[in-house]
Amino acid sequence: MTMHKNFTNLSLDGYTFQSHWMSVNQFRYHYLDEGMPEDAPVVMVHGNPSWSYYYRNLIPEISKNHRVIVPDHMGMGLSDKPQDYIYRLEKHIENLEFLVESLNLKDITLVLHDWGGVIGMGYAVRHPEKVKQFVILNTAAFYMPILPLSLQLARSPFLGDFLVRGLNGFAFSALFFGVVHHERMTKAIRQGFLSPYDNWHNRIAIFRFIQDIPAEENHPSRKLLDEIGEKIGIFKDHPMLIAWGDKDPVFSRKFFDEWNQRFPQAQSHLFQDAGHYVLEDAYERILPLILKFLNT
Repeated sequence: MTMHKNFTNLSLDGYTFQSHWMSVNQFRYHYLDEGMPEDAPVVMVHGNPSWSYYYRNLIPEISKNHRVIVPDHMGMGLSDKPQDYIYRLEKHIENLEFLVESLNLKDITLVLHDWGGVIGMGYAVRHPEKVKQFVILNTAAFYMPILPLSLQLARSPFLGDFLVRGLNGFAFSALFFGVVHHERMTKAIRQGFLSPYDNWHNRIAIFRFIQDIPAEENHPSRKLLDEIGEKIGIFKDHPMLIAWGDKDPVFSRKFFDEWNQRFPQAQSHLFQDAGHYVLEDAYERILPLILKFLNT
């Protein structure tokens, strides 16, 4: 069963980009492709429960001099939402790999947030020759034994189904606990984040992403996460910009410190008045840093 969402009549605040789709295993995989095809590519990879909408404030300026590619993971955003899909880390990496290879991208800047960190780095360690540099935004690509109680509850088969798919509690709560400046999270912006997840079926990937957090040693995605974490050191000499929201209830300061320890060459910026959705709290301060980084 594949869910299609008609967004024709929706007005999404700040999201005025041309949609593109490609077929991946007979399902529609949505992505944005802004800027000139010949310009250096910037691939922005989102997490859960967001979608390409999260990057809306970066795309217009960056696409003036770069080709900006922003996919929606399968089951997220404007991509199809199959109910019997294998929503695992391996699949999400394969889908990103298929997109990048299909568009014949090289010298890529990866912009990574939340799950986008391990998905994007999963692609990078498989194709290091294609990746030029990184922008890291409140994410991880390595295992750390930190899992808040809220996520533990959300992963449970029955309670999680009710909270995440029935009440849309995970997506709703992220809009509150994920930011510091709540006045910025207007009704229009909340609608933008939540629109793709308007019913039980369309929330399937949100729940599957939570279940795919490899907290246990025997988790199906744990081996792959560990492999990625071991291999990302090959990029220790690659340019990296870290822009981090310090009030993140999930990706805490310990994750920020781990990135800096692994990549001491990184240009590192900590925003003490920003949360997990760091671009919602501080995009106007982060965008100039990214533009300077890209043009160095």
